[in-house]
Formats: sequence, C-alpha cells, structure tokens
Amino acid sequence: MNRRWLLFSVLTLPLAAALTAFGPASEATRTVSNQSFDRGETLQYKVHYGLINAAEATIEVDDAVHRVNERPCYKATVTGRTTGSFDFFLRIRDTWRSYIDTTSILPQRFFRNIEENNYRKRETVDFDHARDVADVESHKRDKNNVKKGTFKIPNNVQDIVSGFYFLRTLNYDQRKVGEVIKVQGFFDEDVFNMDVVYKGREVVETKAGTIRTIRLVPKMPSNKIFKGENAVSVYLSDDRNKVPVLIQAEMFVGAVKVDLYKYKGLRNRLNLVAQK
Repeated sequence: MNRRWLLFSVLTLPLAAALTAFGPASEATRTVSNQSFDRGETLQYKVHYGLINAAEATIEVDDAVHRVNERPCYKATVTGRTTGSFDFFLRIRDTWRSYIDTTSILPQRFFRNIEENNYRKRETVDFDHARDVADVESHKRDKNNVKKGTFKIPNNVQDIVSGFYFLRTLNYDQRKVGEVIKVQGFFDEDVFNMDVVYKGREVVETKAGTIRTIRLVPKMPSNKIFKGENAVSVYLSDDRNKVPVLIQAEMFVGAVKVDLYKYKGLRNRLNLVAQK
C-alpha cells in the first residue's frame, strides 16, 4: 500500500466520520438549530497507530464571524501533521477549512492545502445552494496549472468539514439502535454516499477523561484500507456538544485510534464520568 495514502486515511478519519449525519432534503434553504458549538472552540487529537503516536490533529472555530457569498459564516479549520518517527519517512502537513453558514450549517466555501512528502494540492470549492452546483478550482505542485470545473450537487450537500459540525446538531435521543442514516456529501469533485448505523450509548476512556458517548458506525465500502464494512467506530460525547472524542478503526495494516486529549471553548459542559 502507498504509505502516503495510509496516513492520509488515518489523519482524515475524524473528517470522514463527519459525513455520517446528513441525509437528503427537499428545501433549497433551511434553518438548523445549533446548541452544540460556537466561535472559539478548539479540539485537539492524537492519532495512534498501534502503540505509536503517529500524528496530531486540531479542529477549531475562529473567534470571528466571516461573510462569504453574502452569508455570515463560521470559519472552521482542521490541521493534521505527522509526529515523531512517522515524520521522518512520511511528512504530512494538511489544512482543511470550511466557511459554514451560521443559519443553515451548510458550506459556502471549502478550502484544502495538502502537503504530503513531495505531493502538493490546493483546492477551493464555492457552493451555490440555490442552483445546487459547486465551482472547483485546484492546482497541484505547478501553481500556474489551474484546473477549474462546475459540478452538480445534491440539495443541502455538505463538505467534509461542515458535515462534521452538522453531525453535532442532530438529536439522537429518538433514534433506535441499528437505525441507518443515509449520507450525502461532496468531496474531491464527486458526490459521496454512505450509510451509517446508530449503535447506542457507551462509556469510553480517552486522554481527556472517561466520557459517556453516542456510538456511530459508518458502513465502509469494499476497499484495501479498512478491514470490513464495520471497521470504523465514531464516539460522540453524549451531551449537547456531541464532540467526537474517540475514533477507532481496524485496518489491514493494524489498529488506529484518534483520541481527544485537549479542548477549550466548549459551548456546554462535557459529559465526563465522575471518578470515585
């Protein structure tokens, strides 16, 4: 397996998991109630490959509200980087950013800057939800070789970062264990479809403490990275925040864990289990 794509999968597990919460909708515009996150929130994760600390990731919302496409937006940024021995043979410095409409929790603009060893890619996606199209501009190492395109997208589609935040606005109290949630998102010039299974409540151990959680399992398509369709489990804090606190994955090359270890600026109190 190409080592770059192995670590790409590891670093983007929290993001891919974010595309587990939204289904098709019929309205061109919408209003989503958000009691889960706000400006100034920062989440920090460590990525473990077996016993090795392989990478770190930070997910944060800017303190200011930004105006994009004439809409007020949260500026949400995800950064990922390899650490320690992994950084010697596979250097990754990735940035993903979404400008998320504060009313609809839909993306207005998506940006990513990928630096993985000698590989480079920069991409900007502008969403027009009234016309259901996405305008994509990207280039790789040669900054003068710009690729542009316009793509048809589903109504109320998410990008890979905004989906993470929309996931947190949903109410899981009325969902039944085993219920399947249909997913649609736009990533890498294509519409992304996946089913996700709600698995109920569990208590998990993280570096941030013992936390009561909601467990989601996205059904993975047949691939050469993840071991079976139930290989990934995503644990959200079982409170109003619905913070992803732990992600576990069984891969053909070993087990991977993405673990929350530091946080600040949460809108609500985290549902920690009291220690005796």
